[in-house]
Amino acid sequence: MAKKILIIDDEPKIVEICQDYLKAAGFNVIGALDGPTGLHKNRREKPDLIILDLMLPGIDGLDVCREIRKESKTPIIMLTARVEETDKLIGLELGADDYITKPFSPREMVARVRTVLRRVQGDPTAEVIRAGGVTLDRNRFMVEIEERDIALTPTEFEILATLASQPGRIFSRSQLLIAVRGVAFESYERAIDSHIRNLRKKLDPSGYGTDLITTVHGVGYKFSGL
Repeated sequence: MAKKILIIDDEPKIVEICQDYLKAAGFNVIGALDGPTGLHKNRREKPDLIILDLMLPGIDGLDVCREIRKESKTPIIMLTARVEETDKLIGLELGADDYITKPFSPREMVARVRTVLRRVQGDPTAEVIRAGGVTLDRNRFMVEIEERDIALTPTEFEILATLASQPGRIFSRSQLLIAVRGVAFESYERAIDSHIRNLRKKLDPSGYGTDLITTVHGVGYKFSGL
């Protein structure tokens, strides 16, 4: 069955172009031109992935992202015309999985959609990862810590799976980017820090427990376990 993509953008031309390219790539596509309509269609249609513009009438993209994350872990790719890195990092900290800066290549957009969806689907041949009190099941896209289920976004899941697959090994930000996206982009390296912060909050909501993910200053991160 074809995957369903929801595009939320106030520029009809961009929605039309995205729809054309995604449909040609075999996806079912739904469009929305403002934040409230996008939230309504997300609840009604339950898409497999959302492409979300930051600048929206009614409710802006960051607030839409925040509301979606309260209800689901549907993958989100943010579209932004803003060049400020802060805006992109805020979106990632709210739970977005990736972002694309306007103007963008429609072919790149399709490639990003496929990459994020592959992370959600996981590798059917991968074994369950158990390390340091954490269990990750790629086939079911599930994470458990001491019998407590943890809801992660696809990007957060892939970062944790990469770290937990080799406990104690130090991964640089660039190596984590390659694991998540398949290629390293220097401009994305600070985004890894945002995802790590989100992971730590979800893995230990109280903030007082053992830090599963350790920062190795000047190098990167490693999985330490409970």
